[in-house]
Amino acid sequence: MTKARFRRQHKIHFSECDPAGIVFYPQYFVLFNDLIERWIDTLLPDGYHGLIGTRRLGMPTVHLEVDFKAISRFGDQVWLELEVMRLGGKSITLAWRCTGESGELRMAATQTIVLTSLETHMAIAVPDDLRAAIEFGPAPADGLFPETTA
Repeated sequence: MTKARFRRQHKIHFSECDPAGIVFYPQYFVLFNDLIERWIDTLLPDGYHGLIGTRRLGMPTVHLEVDFKAISRFGDQVWLELEVMRLGGKSITLAWRCTGESGELRMAATQTIVLTSLETHMAIAVPDDLRAAIEFGPAPADGLFPETTA
């Protein structure tokens, strides 16, 4: 399997900061949820909305481990990146990174999500089309940087 990375540049907004002018840590979870949505939008023709809204599949987080290394301030330009670390039968493990423009690591996390039916709330297999898009990638699109591993 090729390891897929997906990244976007982001300017830290006032609304994402605490009174000290630095990112209020729960905002990182919002930023990375938005990144996952944009990633799925590049992988599937109907995107994240089609997966959740039409197909009624959920992607809840079942494990999250986070390290905060340096602060991000209001107005900073950062890179938000996710990388597929493991594609299981019913789960996907992602590595998140937020880095400054110079490459300084600001925050890193490992997240495991499980695919579920929104009708039964039970775990289900990763859908074949999503699995294929993660494993082999869609046609090259803005923001997707496939990497092969040795």
